[in-house]
Amino acid sequence: MQRAVFVRYAVKPECAAENEALARAVFAELRETKPENAAYAVFRNGLEFVHIFVNSAADDSAVITELPSFKAYSKDIAARCEKEPEVARLSVELLESYGLATTQRSGRS
Repeated sequence: MQRAVFVRYAVKPECAAENEALARAVFAELRETKPENAAYAVFRNGLEFVHIFVNSAADDSAVITELPSFKAYSKDIAARCEKEPEVARLSVELLESYGLATTQRSGRS
């Protein structure tokens, strides 16, 4: 099984720039550490943020949640949000993907 996580939330207007900076710090650390089998993306539309994470090797999110930059990002997330983030954590079997370089698989193995 693999892990897929989808998180959606809106931040307070005064927290948008801080939230974006904290999220970008996670990507800087990911570029340095280059964890295998992980794909991560953050999208922004005004005050709304959407995070998508995929671990193509295991039903686990530690590859990202244990990063110091991610811990810093998530530390005060509730205080930055208008309301609590919506989180969907799924234990799934990846059938196929397109555009997720770390999860390029065709069919079942």
